[in-house]
Amino acid sequence: MNWEERDKRRDLATPPPTPDEAILIRHEEEISRTNKVWRNVGVVRARKRIETLHVDEAIPRAVEDVALDRVPAADGDSGQIETLPDGRISIPVYEEQLVVSKRIVLKERILIRKEVVTERERVRADLRRERVEIEPDDSVADRVSIDNPR
Repeated sequence: MNWEERDKRRDLATPPPTPDEAILIRHEEEISRTNKVWRNVGVVRARKRIETLHVDEAIPRAVEDVALDRVPAADGDSGQIETLPDGRISIPVYEEQLVVSKRIVLKERILIRKEVVTERERVRADLRRERVEIEPDDSVADRVSIDNPR
């Protein structure tokens, strides 16, 4: 008997698998007086289960913001963009002043720094976890080893 014929003769009492499960049919070869015969000795069914966990909790997240401070220009200011020792960036701002002649005079500086603000944001989601369950029938239970790590 070839494999296709053997598969056609399998136990018709076993229902077909659903999309979430698979079936393994165990066969043994028996020798009769005339020839060798395959016979069905049991069924092992594997089923995939999906668990859904609904999440609804406030989670902290960091948000960067910009803070500006305007300070008057100091005497002898270089008039260049500078990075200060504390990490702030100093940008010069110029204006024209009318004197007898027009000239550019340093008026002020804008100091920019980065601030980190922690906000709470509510997250709502469904998290899924898949599990596979193995269910051997009684005829092959002693020959099936199932490890279930959690």
